[in-house]
Parts: sequence; structure tokens; C-alpha cells
Amino acid sequence: MQKRTLKSGIELSELGLGCMSLGTDYQHAEGIIERALDNGITYFDTADVYDKGVNEEIVGKALKKYQNRDDIVIGTKVGNHRQEDGSTFWDPSKDYIKSEVKESLRRLGLDHLDLYQLHGGTIDDPLDETISAFDELKQEGIIRAYGISSIRPNVIDYYLKHSDIETLMSQFNLIDNRPESLMEDVNQKDVKVLARGPVFKGLLTSNSNQALDDKFADGIFDYSYQELGETIASIKEVESNLTALTFNYLLNQKPMGSIIVGASSPEQVDENVKNFERAKEISRDMVKAARNRVKDEEYTNHLR
Repeated sequence: MQKRTLKSGIELSELGLGCMSLGTDYQHAEGIIERALDNGITYFDTADVYDKGVNEEIVGKALKKYQNRDDIVIGTKVGNHRQEDGSTFWDPSKDYIKSEVKESLRRLGLDHLDLYQLHGGTIDDPLDETISAFDELKQEGIIRAYGISSIRPNVIDYYLKHSDIETLMSQFNLIDNRPESLMEDVNQKDVKVLARGPVFKGLLTSNSNQALDDKFADGIFDYSYQELGETIASIKEVESNLTALTFNYLLNQKPMGSIIVGASSPEQVDENVKNFERAKEISRDMVKAARNRVKDEEYTNHLR
């Protein structure tokens, strides 16, 4: 599988494994991770709040046997401060970031992190303090690179202008094409995009009709349920494999780094990789035709 390279030299597989869906049974999760590695996936995305830290422990344990490989990259996230009762509150403070990284390292069984990302954020955060926390961790050799996971344009713009972020994680797919408006600025700063939610809760898969009924009964964005169904049907006229189509659409975004897809079974990993390979056979004209059949979405909420 081909790689995309960050400014720091870190190489991300074009298809990454989103680890949130692994579950808490180690043997089951290990099977999914092993299947991902077998298929050439070398980027693994987790977060400190997934399953209250258990996800990091599982990812670290499953990948420990491969610690002699220099191509495996682990990314995790910080910012949701978990309390003893299990609840969380948003905490982008320097003190929390620099203390929590130690806990993530402990759970992952690592002495340094490849990629550390802020798991959200608002324009009212102590932005310079947060940025300095990541800069210091990088200078200290505790992390190799950092980024943000955000859908807030003002926040993204501030980090692009005032920090050394290397990644931007956002939901991105043919229907939720809002990040398109950010791509020029992101590319100019040599920041790579990590596209989460590429299959949009199953809407852009072979189970699109079921996902439409189960998860989009009230529509989404400025689509009604009926409009969304008609749009999906129209896209299928261009290419029936909606997942492969959206993978191709994403891969051709200039600053794309890795498409992050979750999997709850080894077979689902195989299916994701199969669709990823199929994506390479789809022409740009087909993607353009499909893109012309969906609405141009823009960020209207969460601007701060």
C-alpha cells in the first residue's frame, strides 16, 4: 500500500485503521489489527477516551510484537479529561496535555508517540497555551508530530497560521464534503488530512438503504430523507460501489494523508481493502460526475 508523508517524515498508509470499533475483547481486536497489517495498513488511530483508555492498551499490546518495525505509526488524541466517575470535560490546558501524554504512553507501552492530536477544540480555548504544550512535547522528543481533530473553521485557521500541526482530522466524504473549502489553505501549509467517517455511518456502502432508514430518517445537513435517498440512488448510477467511489474522491484531494476506516471484524478489514483497491480503477470523470450529483456543503455550525 502506498504511503503519504508528513513534514516530519512520518509515513502514513493511505488507508488507516480507525481503532474505536475494535471492542474490548483483546483476542477479537488483535485479529482485526493483524488482518490490517496483513493488508498493508500501517497507520493505527486511537484516542485516550476510547473505551476509557482500554483501546489504547489493546492497540499497544497487539502492536508490541512489531516494535522492531519502523513503518508502523500510532496516532492518539487528547483533550477530553476523564474523571473518576467516567464523565469527561473539555481540557486543552498545557498541564493536562503534558500529564495525559504520559498516561497514553503507559497504556500504549511506548516511550514516545508518533502522532498526538487535539481531540476537538474551540476558538475560546487558550490556543497559544495548547500549541505550546504540543511544541514542548515535540522538542522534548516525547512526540514526533502533532495535529488537531476538528470541524471548526476558525479553530482550524488559527492552528494553520500559528502552529506546526502536521495533520487535520475531519469527517470527509462525498456527502459531507464541507472540508473541501479548507483544502487550499491546508495544502499550502503542507498539512495532511486524515479523513474520518468516509463511509458516513454505512450510507456510502453496499448497505446504503438500510443505513438511510436506520440513521438518516430525519435527513442530514440540508438534505431531507427523500432528497438523501434520491441523491444516493443518483450516485449509484455513476458507480454502484459507493465506498470505492468515495475513497477515490478522497485520495484525489491534494493534502490527503490517510483515509481512516473502522472495522469490527477481520472480514470488514478485507472488505475495506477490497474497496480501496477498486477505487484505483475508477476514473476521475466518474468521480466528477458523482460529485456533481451531490450538494455543496458548507460549515454553518460550530464555527467557533
